[in-house]
Amino acid sequence: MSSDSAEPQATKIRWLIVAMLMGFTFLGHFNRVSISVAGTERFIKPGGLDMEQMGLVYSAFLLVYTLSMLPGGWIIDRLGPRWALAGMGLGMGTCVALTGALGWTGIPIAGMLVPLLMIRGIAGGMSVPLHPAAARSVSLWLPLSSRTTANGLVTAGALIGIAVCFPVFGNLMDHFDWPRAFVICGVAMIAYSLAWLALSSDSVIDHPWTNFAERDMVKPADQPDPRTRSTWREFLDLFHNRNLVLLTLSYAALSYFMYLFFYWLGAYFEKTLSLPVEDCRNATMTVHLAMAVGMVIGGIGTDFLGRKLGRRWGCRGIAMLGMSLSALLAWKGLSVADPTQVVWYFAFALGSLGLVEGIFWTAAPQLEPRNGGLAGAFLNTIGNAGGLTAPYLTPVIASNFSWNAAIAVACCSCGIGAILWLWIDIDPNAERITVHAPDVTAPEVVI
Repeated sequence: MSSDSAEPQATKIRWLIVAMLMGFTFLGHFNRVSISVAGTERFIKPGGLDMEQMGLVYSAFLLVYTLSMLPGGWIIDRLGPRWALAGMGLGMGTCVALTGALGWTGIPIAGMLVPLLMIRGIAGGMSVPLHPAAARSVSLWLPLSSRTTANGLVTAGALIGIAVCFPVFGNLMDHFDWPRAFVICGVAMIAYSLAWLALSSDSVIDHPWTNFAERDMVKPADQPDPRTRSTWREFLDLFHNRNLVLLTLSYAALSYFMYLFFYWLGAYFEKTLSLPVEDCRNATMTVHLAMAVGMVIGGIGTDFLGRKLGRRWGCRGIAMLGMSLSALLAWKGLSVADPTQVVWYFAFALGSLGLVEGIFWTAAPQLEPRNGGLAGAFLNTIGNAGGLTAPYLTPVIASNFSWNAAIAVACCSCGIGAILWLWIDIDPNAERITVHAPDVTAPEVVI
């Protein structure tokens, strides 16, 4: 057979989109967590703000973020993920820059509680589309057999952003002070959002750089339109989707555990383990990088098991294993005295938790394919309803009991989330599903 008759190789633009989504989650979470780095190292001090006040600042972001999530999901489906993500980046970047500008007003740190609450609340509202729109974009750009891998990579970008935030933002504050550090990071996110607008599209069939082979691989005929308008009945149907509700409850339990580590891990290392500032930064980075690695491994492993065992049991097995192991390892970390061992136990705990993150973001749009943005927003709303209590409740438990007690509560929450997967079925309407092996021209695999 001549080379002229060979089928053309599929282009790889879908992986460019995944890479850019990783960049968005990297910058989004770097800028989200930077306030906790500034809080630990600059704001929480005698004559400044106390731990409970900073907890309110952290929770202000999460509260508005959570309350705005469902309207944001409607907007994602209405505008499409491309414009939703661009608006998120522009708005979040502006709020981060305004946080820095607050330091140039002459207001003492002790008097910044109210303006910080306002700016961080607005930032929470602007950040709403990040994960639901990214998951929606993955569902429109990737075949089903590659989506958990893609979502694992995208969520790993978030954890890499969190991990490097502690040393990188800390060093930015060391060299430029905290106001200019926030402005630099905010401007970077604004610039990235403009680049996203120039290089992305809502789906594989809209992008001028994709060829027919890549479009055929994703099977656009089986995909919903990237821009839809949800009705009130469709919105109410989310609450009647048993599997979606159970999925969101499990994610809420996971989020409580995860947000404790996002916002208070550095303070735990500093105040309980008495580590120096530089060691705290490096230890926190190590723990969060471990979670990023877990997300990549979990995404690839889930897609592999899905091809071997079926997506139902592939997702359920990885989810239960990852969440249970995470709770047990974190619990074990509380029983050792050596700070180095504590760091490694927490690293493996967060790495195990990372195994499951991509599963949630693949499952939600799959359970509601027409309104994937709204389904992702529903997942994140309930998830953050559980998670937003952690930034404030953690220091309360720590102050009245101990830091170990606060972490133990989070471990129990994560264990409950794992148990819920016994009743979650991500393929409730099909006993047999057809998937396509990614990036190869191979016969369909029926499992």
